Amino acid sequence: MSVRELYCDTCEGVEPFEAPPCADGHGADCPELACTGCGAALLVTTFTVHLARPAGRPGRATHRRAA
Repeated sequence: MSVRELYCDTCEGVEPFEAPPCADGHGADCPELACTGCGAALLVTTFTVHLARPAGRPGRATHRRAA
């Protein structure tokens, strides 16, 4: 089990969080964490946002303007 210190809303302070045994096979990189003080669950994850330009609109170059 890996242990990280994070802020716990329930305990209202920085507490050690540990990753319980992961059934999904993530190992030490499991995004599910539990507070060792109160047992509150926390999910740590990242996401990617892809921004696309609307079809039919050509891209415009950005111009700097002098003051």
